Amino acid sequence: MRPLTCMIVDDEPLAVRLLVSYVEKTPDLKQLGSFTDSIQAINAIKEQKPDLLFLDIQMPNIDGMELAHSLPEETRVVFVTAFKEYAFESYEVNAIDFLLKPVRYNKFLGSIEKARKLLDIQQTAVQPKQQPNTVFIRVDGEWRNIPVNQITYVNGMKDYVLFYLDNEPKPLITHLTMKAVEEMLPEDRFLRIHRSYIIAVDKIRKVDRNDCVYIGKEIIHVPDGYLQAFKDFLEARSFGK
Repeated sequence: MRPLTCMIVDDEPLAVRLLVSYVEKTPDLKQLGSFTDSIQAINAIKEQKPDLLFLDIQMPNIDGMELAHSLPEETRVVFVTAFKEYAFESYEVNAIDFLLKPVRYNKFLGSIEKARKLLDIQQTAVQPKQQPNTVFIRVDGEWRNIPVNQITYVNGMKDYVLFYLDNEPKPLITHLTMKAVEEMLPEDRFLRIHRSYIIAVDKIRKVDRNDCVYIGKEIIHVPDGYLQAFKDFLEARSFGK
């Protein structure tokens, strides 16, 4: 886990020194700078983009509320003030916490914990979903481990699904729904083009003027309900119209 970065902006030097002392004794918390002048702080905040900003509200020149509206998207605010009446207004700028002066260390730690949890959620959200290289399907009472790159297309027939593979003369038949298969296969490599067909997009040989897809030994007509999504896919993959 990388250290959480922070900055401090407060026009009271004693308040700044107190928060600096808290930062210095808190593990995995790195201070990028502290300021008593909000104008001087703005450029540093935009340049370094700290995870967390401890910010006073009542300050000369630019007050904390104004400054909070100009922060980078990555930077979250903990307001630090002697005036509790600002608490409601702080939620308008998505402040993650509101600390009353004089700030106690246990309250400071609570704000850090909230910031860490939020950062963990954000990092999890942006991590790409890992796609499987193989899938297991049950065929004739046995589990078969099927390489995803060998699947040409899938055909649904009532309560059963037929997997057509590059290296198999006959399809593998299993008891599944098409919805389950659609959720199981990597969405960047497979496309549902029909109520009963999911195809490996890289194995399409051609698409004719009648919206028929040639894949494996099959010719599949794309019906109206799936046609626009399929045309969008073709457009995204095409060099020309």
